[in-house]
Amino acid sequence: VQLQASGGGLVQAGGSLRLSCATSGRTFSRYGMGWFRQAPGKEREFVAAISWSGGSTYYADPVKGRFTISRDNAKTTTYLQMNSLKPEDTAVYYCAAGKVASSVSSYDYWGQGTKVTVSS
Repeated sequence: VQLQASGGGLVQAGGSLRLSCATSGRTFSRYGMGWFRQAPGKEREFVAAISWSGGSTYYADPVKGRFTISRDNAKTTTYLQMNSLKPEDTAVYYCAAGKVASSVSSYDYWGQGTKVTVSS
């Protein structure tokens, strides 16, 4: 399984971005998918996750109500819609495939990351 994250960029506070994670391989629908982020000098942290069917979603408290995770199994792509962005959302965002959980160690495959910068 290979993952390719895209959609990052520079946005002003209050703006929106949509990240995409394209996944290769025919086993995409078997995996839960997660988004994590890592700010400079900080550990990688959980952002959101979605079950293999898309029926269950999970969010970290700092992004609840602002971010939405979704997936399209036919397109083998996972999305992270980010609204009302704040400067503290600035980080490199990574998508991952594995067991749906908030821990880094639960995921088996990782994308290369896409950088999001939110200016104040």
